Amino acid sequence: MPTGFERRSSTHLGVRRDVYVRGEGPGVLVMHEVPGITPTVAEAGRRIADAGFTVWMPDLFGEVDRPFSLPYSFAQLGRACVAKEFHCLARDHASPITEWLRALGRELQESRGQEGAAIGAVGMCLTGGFALALMVDPWVRAPVLSQPSLPFPVSPAHARALHVSPEDLVTIRRRATEEGVPVLGMRFSHDAMCPRARFERLRAELGDGFEAIEIDSGPGNPHGLPPIAHSVISHDFRDVEGHPTRAAFDRMIAFFREQLGR
Repeated sequence: MPTGFERRSSTHLGVRRDVYVRGEGPGVLVMHEVPGITPTVAEAGRRIADAGFTVWMPDLFGEVDRPFSLPYSFAQLGRACVAKEFHCLARDHASPITEWLRALGRELQESRGQEGAAIGAVGMCLTGGFALALMVDPWVRAPVLSQPSLPFPVSPAHARALHVSPEDLVTIRRRATEEGVPVLGMRFSHDAMCPRARFERLRAELGDGFEAIEIDSGPGNPHGLPPIAHSVISHDFRDVEGHPTRAAFDRMIAFFREQLGR
């Protein structure tokens, strides 16, 4: 179990999963990346909780607390691609697992004990776009997309796609442009898994309702980031004053405070 978390179980739509909980304050649903809840993902969750939020982090795949490695990551990515819960190439609908996550988000919102309480949601990599899909629910008021990688950018059309249905995109666009519910996105500039075209599409759809953080990972960048840098708030995060990943993380915390009233 990740250090500093409590484990509980949550059952929705007939599926039971472990959920790791830490902190007090407004709720934030933290959806881990491939390959699972690694020590660096757990540390990101701890940082969010220690900034004044109640973090719920569901175990979606992988082995909890197993360190990141490329072979482990590729193995879990392969499993996700064939699992019925994930539709890794879908351009016109979200993965089925988002229905379970929406139910968990509602449970988190109700657990806060305040009528109309809002929650935040952050997804990473494979789950990055799930925070956008969860935005169809009115209690999600602080969605964060960290390197959203679905659908996999196997074609120009896939690179621009947002992994939500056209109907849900209408709701998302209305909330962002008319209801004052912004979306925060983060990526490294040369990340092939989260292409620039996807953020351009988000800007086109959401206008000023989309705030983008794009960290320079190109040749000769001032912080020596490799072009394969991918995980903004976990594996590639550096807790160093002035580092762009630290600045991105700090902006995410400020975003949660602005939207959730902490």
